Amino acid sequence: MILRAIFCSIHIRQTASIELMAEIILIAEDQQHIRNLIEYKLKNLGYEIVSVENGLEALETARKLKPKLILLDIMMPLMTGFEVLVELKKDDSTKSIPVLLVTAQSKENEVLKGLELGAEDYITKPFSPNELAARVKKVLARTAG
Repeated sequence: MILRAIFCSIHIRQTASIELMAEIILIAEDQQHIRNLIEYKLKNLGYEIVSVENGLEALETARKLKPKLILLDIMMPLMTGFEVLVELKKDDSTKSIPVLLVTAQSKENEVLKGLELGAEDYITKPFSPNELAARVKKVLARTAG
């Protein structure tokens, strides 16, 4: 009986670890200080983070890892966030990955363009790390399943 309880406890912890490990969030941000801030906040919440600094790496990494969520800057080298978003939504293997645009572009037409291209949400810089974390949790909860 004791051995069974220990086994169940170990199994529950392993299952929880596997589920948490599956929640990879991809951060595509070319400004290192912003990337570091986002990484720090989300790692402290228990998410596994993978970061890239340009649009092309974002697209390649998303196709390879199939993260649970992508935080995508718009103004990046090699490919813009809008270009990455279009490619992600065209690809059957990545089209269901939710994308949260994180950008300094706050004009209404830019926000609408991002949402029309398939972004789940849009947050403008500068942002509160707590607000970002809340939006990440909300998007993940809304798209879980």
